[in-house]
Amino acid sequence: MSKVVIERRGSLTILTLNRPEVHNCVDGETAVAIASAIDEFGRDAGAHVLVVTGAGTRSFCSGADLKNVQTLMQHSWVDRTGPMGFARLDPGKPTIAAVNGYCFAGGMELAAWCDFRIAAANAEFGALNRRWGVPFTDGGTQRFARIVGQGNALYLVETGVRIDAQRALAMGLVQEVVPTGEALARALALAERIAAYPQASVYADRAATLATFGLSLPDGLRVEAGTCVPTAYDPEMAAGLQRFVSGDRPEAPRPATDVRTPRA
Repeated sequence: MSKVVIERRGSLTILTLNRPEVHNCVDGETAVAIASAIDEFGRDAGAHVLVVTGAGTRSFCSGADLKNVQTLMQHSWVDRTGPMGFARLDPGKPTIAAVNGYCFAGGMELAAWCDFRIAAANAEFGALNRRWGVPFTDGGTQRFARIVGQGNALYLVETGVRIDAQRALAMGLVQEVVPTGEALARALALAERIAAYPQASVYADRAATLATFGLSLPDGLRVEAGTCVPTAYDPEMAAGLQRFVSGDRPEAPRPATDVRTPRA
Protein backbone atom coordinates (compact mmCIF):
# COMPACT_ATOMS: atom_id res chain seq x y z
CA MET A 1 0.00 0.00 0.00
CA SER A 2 1.34 3.40 -1.01
CA LYS A 3 2.38 5.64 1.87
CA VAL A 4 1.26 8.69 -0.12
CA VAL A 5 -1.85 8.67 -2.30
CA ILE A 6 -2.23 11.20 -5.11
CA GLU A 7 -5.68 11.89 -6.55
CA ARG A 8 -6.44 14.22 -9.41
CA ARG A 9 -9.86 15.89 -9.58
CA GLY A 10 -9.88 18.08 -12.63
CA SER A 11 -7.40 20.89 -11.96
CA LEU A 12 -7.13 19.94 -8.26
CA THR A 13 -4.55 17.56 -6.82
CA ILE A 14 -5.03 15.85 -3.45
CA LEU A 15 -1.97 14.55 -1.62
CA THR A 16 -2.94 12.20 1.20
CA LEU A 17 -0.43 10.87 3.72
CA ASN A 18 -1.51 7.26 3.96
CA ARG A 19 -0.03 5.79 7.14
CA PRO A 20 -3.00 6.06 9.54
CA GLU A 21 -1.72 3.17 11.65
CA VAL A 22 1.20 5.39 12.73
CA HIS A 23 -0.68 8.70 12.67
CA ASN A 24 0.60 9.49 9.16
CA CYS A 25 4.15 10.08 10.34
CA VAL A 26 6.83 10.50 7.68
CA ASP A 27 9.76 8.17 7.03
CA GLY A 28 12.25 8.37 4.16
CA GLU A 29 10.04 6.54 1.69
CA THR A 30 7.13 8.84 2.51
CA ALA A 31 9.34 11.92 2.19
CA VAL A 32 10.43 10.87 -1.30
CA ALA A 33 6.81 10.35 -2.32
CA ILE A 34 5.85 13.79 -0.95
CA ALA A 35 8.73 15.47 -2.81
CA SER A 36 7.95 13.68 -6.07
CA ALA A 37 4.27 14.62 -5.85
CA ILE A 38 5.01 18.30 -5.17
CA ASP A 39 7.52 18.40 -8.00
CA GLU A 40 5.08 16.81 -10.43
CA PHE A 41 2.28 19.14 -9.34
CA GLY A 42 4.50 22.15 -9.95
CA ARG A 43 5.39 21.00 -13.47
CA ASP A 44 1.82 20.09 -14.50
CA ALA A 45 0.28 23.09 -16.25
CA GLY A 46 -3.19 21.62 -15.83
CA ALA A 47 -2.91 21.29 -12.05
CA HIS A 48 -3.83 24.54 -10.30
CA VAL A 49 -4.26 23.83 -6.57
CA LEU A 50 -2.73 21.23 -4.24
CA VAL A 51 -4.63 20.06 -1.15
CA VAL A 52 -2.61 18.18 1.48
CA THR A 53 -4.31 15.97 4.06
CA GLY A 54 -3.93 12.80 6.11
CA ALA A 55 -5.78 9.50 5.84
CA GLY A 56 -8.50 8.94 8.42
CA THR A 57 -9.92 11.40 10.93
CA ARG A 58 -7.41 10.86 13.76
CA SER A 59 -4.30 12.42 12.25
CA PHE A 60 -3.15 14.89 9.63
CA CYS A 61 0.49 14.12 10.35
CA SER A 62 2.25 13.44 13.65
CA GLY A 63 5.64 14.46 12.24
CA ALA A 64 8.77 12.48 11.54
CA ASP A 65 8.83 8.73 12.04
CA LEU A 66 11.17 8.74 15.04
CA LYS A 67 11.61 4.98 14.83
CA ASN A 68 13.12 5.37 11.36
CA VAL A 69 14.63 8.83 11.61
CA GLN A 70 17.84 7.82 9.84
CA THR A 71 15.89 7.25 6.62
CA LEU A 72 14.88 10.92 6.67
CA MET A 73 18.50 12.00 6.55
CA GLN A 74 19.58 9.63 3.77
CA HIS A 75 16.89 9.67 1.07
CA SER A 76 17.54 10.90 -2.47
CA TRP A 77 15.70 14.24 -2.11
CA VAL A 78 17.03 15.36 1.27
CA ASP A 79 19.52 17.96 0.01
CA ARG A 80 16.96 19.56 -2.27
CA THR A 81 13.91 19.40 -0.01
CA GLY A 82 14.90 18.86 3.61
CA PRO A 83 14.34 15.65 5.59
CA MET A 84 10.54 15.38 5.28
CA GLY A 85 10.44 16.11 1.56
CA PHE A 86 8.83 19.54 1.25
CA ALA A 87 10.50 22.38 3.19
CA ARG A 88 12.57 23.86 0.35
CA LEU A 89 10.14 23.20 -2.49
CA ASP A 90 7.72 25.78 -3.90
CA PRO A 91 5.44 24.60 -6.71
CA GLY A 92 4.57 28.21 -7.51
CA LYS A 93 0.85 27.50 -7.08
CA PRO A 94 -1.68 27.58 -4.22
CA THR A 95 -1.47 24.88 -1.58
CA ILE A 96 -4.02 24.19 1.16
CA ALA A 97 -3.73 21.98 4.25
CA ALA A 98 -6.88 20.10 5.30
CA VAL A 99 -6.02 19.29 8.91
CA ASN A 100 -7.83 16.46 10.63
CA GLY A 101 -6.85 15.32 14.13
CA TYR A 102 -3.22 15.34 15.23
CA CYS A 103 -0.93 17.90 13.61
CA PHE A 104 2.26 17.69 15.62
CA ALA A 105 5.97 18.48 15.19
CA GLY A 106 6.93 17.97 11.53
CA GLY A 107 3.25 17.64 10.70
CA MET A 108 2.81 21.21 11.89
CA GLU A 109 5.70 22.16 9.61
CA LEU A 110 3.92 20.50 6.68
CA ALA A 111 0.72 22.39 7.46
CA ALA A 112 2.73 25.64 7.72
CA TRP A 113 4.36 24.90 4.36
CA CYS A 114 0.91 25.17 2.79
CA ASP A 115 -0.42 28.63 1.93
CA PHE A 116 -3.25 28.34 4.45
CA ARG A 117 -4.93 25.80 6.67
CA ILE A 118 -8.49 24.52 7.15
CA ALA A 119 -8.85 22.62 10.43
CA ALA A 120 -11.44 20.12 11.57
CA ALA A 121 -12.87 20.73 15.03
CA ASN A 122 -10.87 17.76 16.36
CA ALA A 123 -7.54 19.10 15.10
CA GLU A 124 -4.73 19.53 17.61
CA PHE A 125 -1.37 21.22 17.17
CA GLY A 126 1.87 21.18 19.10
CA ALA A 127 5.65 20.98 19.04
CA LEU A 128 5.57 17.60 20.74
CA ASN A 129 9.05 16.91 19.35
CA ARG A 130 10.32 19.18 22.13
CA ARG A 131 9.88 16.30 24.59
CA TRP A 132 12.61 14.25 22.91
CA GLY A 133 14.98 17.05 21.92
CA VAL A 134 14.16 16.79 18.23
CA PRO A 135 14.70 20.13 16.41
CA PHE A 136 12.61 21.61 13.64
CA THR A 137 14.45 20.98 10.38
CA ASP A 138 11.63 21.39 7.82
CA GLY A 139 10.89 25.09 7.98
CA GLY A 140 9.20 25.44 11.35
CA THR A 141 11.62 27.97 12.80
CA GLN A 142 11.01 30.19 9.77
CA ARG A 143 7.37 29.66 8.83
CA PHE A 144 5.74 29.57 12.28
CA ALA A 145 6.84 33.12 13.10
CA ARG A 146 5.75 34.36 9.68
CA ILE A 147 2.29 32.90 10.27
CA VAL A 148 1.58 33.51 13.97
CA GLY A 149 4.18 36.10 14.96
CA GLN A 150 7.40 35.65 16.88
CA GLY A 151 5.87 35.52 20.38
CA ASN A 152 3.34 32.85 19.49
CA ALA A 153 5.95 30.89 17.54
CA LEU A 154 8.38 30.86 20.45
CA TYR A 155 5.55 29.95 22.83
CA LEU A 156 4.79 26.92 20.67
CA VAL A 157 8.33 25.74 19.97
CA GLU A 158 9.80 26.36 23.42
CA THR A 159 6.98 25.02 25.61
CA GLY A 160 5.78 22.18 23.39
CA VAL A 161 2.25 23.20 24.39
CA ARG A 162 -0.60 21.24 22.81
CA ILE A 163 -3.43 23.45 21.51
CA ASP A 164 -6.84 22.77 20.01
CA ALA A 165 -8.28 24.07 16.76
CA GLN A 166 -9.92 27.11 18.32
CA ARG A 167 -6.68 28.27 19.94
CA ALA A 168 -4.93 27.72 16.61
CA LEU A 169 -7.61 29.83 14.93
CA ALA A 170 -7.17 32.62 17.46
CA MET A 171 -3.41 32.60 16.82
CA GLY A 172 -3.86 32.68 13.06
CA LEU A 173 -2.26 29.28 12.61
CA VAL A 174 -5.44 28.11 10.88
CA GLN A 175 -7.88 30.20 8.89
CA GLU A 176 -11.13 28.25 9.35
CA VAL A 177 -12.44 25.58 11.71
CA VAL A 178 -15.11 23.23 10.37
CA PRO A 179 -16.91 20.19 11.84
CA THR A 180 -14.88 17.02 12.34
CA GLY A 181 -14.62 15.12 9.09
CA GLU A 182 -15.27 18.15 6.88
CA ALA A 183 -11.83 19.75 6.55
CA LEU A 184 -11.05 18.10 3.22
CA ALA A 185 -14.43 18.95 1.71
CA ARG A 186 -14.07 22.59 2.74
CA ALA A 187 -10.50 22.79 1.46
CA LEU A 188 -11.60 21.33 -1.87
CA ALA A 189 -14.48 23.79 -2.13
CA LEU A 190 -12.05 26.68 -1.68
CA ALA A 191 -9.57 25.03 -4.05
CA GLU A 192 -12.26 24.84 -6.74
CA ARG A 193 -12.89 28.56 -6.34
CA ILE A 194 -9.19 29.33 -6.64
CA ALA A 195 -8.79 27.05 -9.66
CA ALA A 196 -11.69 28.77 -11.43
CA TYR A 197 -10.04 32.20 -11.26
CA PRO A 198 -7.67 33.45 -13.98
CA GLN A 199 -4.45 31.76 -12.89
CA ALA A 200 -1.73 34.20 -13.97
CA SER A 201 -2.76 36.81 -11.41
CA VAL A 202 -3.25 34.20 -8.67
CA TYR A 203 0.28 32.90 -9.17
CA ALA A 204 1.78 36.38 -9.40
CA ASP A 205 0.02 37.70 -6.29
CA ARG A 206 1.00 34.59 -4.36
CA ALA A 207 4.63 34.88 -5.45
CA ALA A 208 4.85 38.56 -4.51
CA THR A 209 3.24 37.96 -1.12
CA LEU A 210 5.71 35.19 -0.27
CA ALA A 211 8.79 36.88 -1.73
CA THR A 212 8.45 40.19 0.08
CA PHE A 213 8.10 39.09 3.71
CA GLY A 214 10.55 41.11 5.79
CA LEU A 215 11.32 43.64 3.06
CA SER A 216 10.71 47.35 3.51
CA LEU A 217 7.49 48.67 1.98
CA PRO A 218 9.30 50.40 -0.92
CA ASP A 219 11.27 47.24 -1.73
CA GLY A 220 8.14 45.14 -1.47
CA LEU A 221 6.25 47.47 -3.79
CA ARG A 222 9.03 47.15 -6.36
CA VAL A 223 8.77 43.35 -6.22
CA GLU A 224 4.99 43.56 -6.52
CA ALA A 225 5.25 45.81 -9.57
CA GLY A 226 7.72 43.52 -11.30
CA THR A 227 5.77 40.36 -10.50
CA CYS A 228 2.11 41.36 -10.65
CA VAL A 229 1.79 44.24 -13.13
CA PRO A 230 2.68 42.06 -16.17
CA THR A 231 -0.36 39.86 -15.47
CA ALA A 232 -2.60 42.85 -16.22
CA TYR A 233 -1.88 42.08 -19.88
CA ASP A 234 -2.80 38.40 -19.58
CA PRO A 235 -5.65 37.28 -21.88
CA GLU A 236 -7.52 35.81 -18.91
CA MET A 237 -7.72 39.26 -17.33
CA ALA A 238 -9.09 40.72 -20.56
CA ALA A 239 -11.72 38.01 -20.61
CA GLY A 240 -12.54 38.69 -16.97
CA LEU A 241 -13.06 42.38 -17.65
CA GLN A 242 -15.37 41.49 -20.50
CA ARG A 243 -17.43 39.38 -18.08
CA PHE A 244 -17.52 42.30 -15.64
CA VAL A 245 -18.73 44.71 -18.30
CA SER A 246 -21.46 42.26 -19.27
CA GLY A 247 -22.74 42.23 -15.69
CA ASP A 248 -21.17 39.02 -14.41
CA ARG A 249 -20.89 39.20 -10.59
CA PRO A 250 -19.96 35.74 -9.20
CA GLU A 251 -20.69 35.19 -5.51
CA ALA A 252 -17.51 35.43 -3.44
CA PRO A 253 -16.69 32.59 -1.04
CA ARG A 254 -17.40 33.30 2.62
CA PRO A 255 -15.62 31.84 5.65
CA ALA A 256 -17.06 28.65 7.08
CA THR A 257 -18.97 29.03 10.32
CA ASP A 258 -16.58 28.46 13.20
CA VAL A 259 -17.24 25.23 15.05
CA ARG A 260 -16.20 24.71 18.65
CA THR A 261 -14.95 21.33 19.78
CA PRO A 262 -17.58 19.78 22.09
CA ARG A 263 -16.48 19.15 25.65
CA ALA A 264 -15.90 15.51 26.56
